[in-house]
Amino acid sequence: MKRVQLLPIGKVDAELLGGLAALVPDILPVQCEVLPEVLDPAPAFHGERLQYHSSELLRYMARFLRPGAWRLLGVTAVDLYIPILTYVFGEAQLEGPCAIVSYHRLRQEAYGLPADEDLLLDRLLKESVHELAHTGSLLHCEDYQCVMSPSHGAEQIDLKGSRLCAACFRRLNWAAP
Repeated sequence: MKRVQLLPIGKVDAELLGGLAALVPDILPVQCEVLPEVLDPAPAFHGERLQYHSSELLRYMARFLRPGAWRLLGVTAVDLYIPILTYVFGEAQLEGPCAIVSYHRLRQEAYGLPADEDLLLDRLLKESVHELAHTGSLLHCEDYQCVMSPSHGAEQIDLKGSRLCAACFRRLNWAAP
């Protein structure tokens, strides 16, 4: 069975990370393990935006990739961006081994609402599966219920499912490095 290693980036809620590790195998035929190492996100911080550049973090993550892992998924609480967007929930190396997700903007508190840990875990699971599927060659899907449907806001994440549609599941490239 394929192995996905979860890499904490910065200070990450251990219970949330454990919940994610337990749920991803319910969606994808993989095993998950949380790595004991922690990647310091500080080198990817950009003071002019007060955010962390996700592409830079993806590059730093490569040194944590272990033999036998199918994918390395970085999980962080910091706010991510890429230069052409105000923020991102995550980013992946298309057909590559690394992906990253942030739960900074997945929290209800980010929108002035009361905390909801169950909703946070659901959103984090969807975004994690979405980014992992990008590493397996999948692009965005037009089926709004498919986890590969694009999400530009938390409300769009809530509307889609946590699973790949049948067409995306068939197209997922499990052999991609």
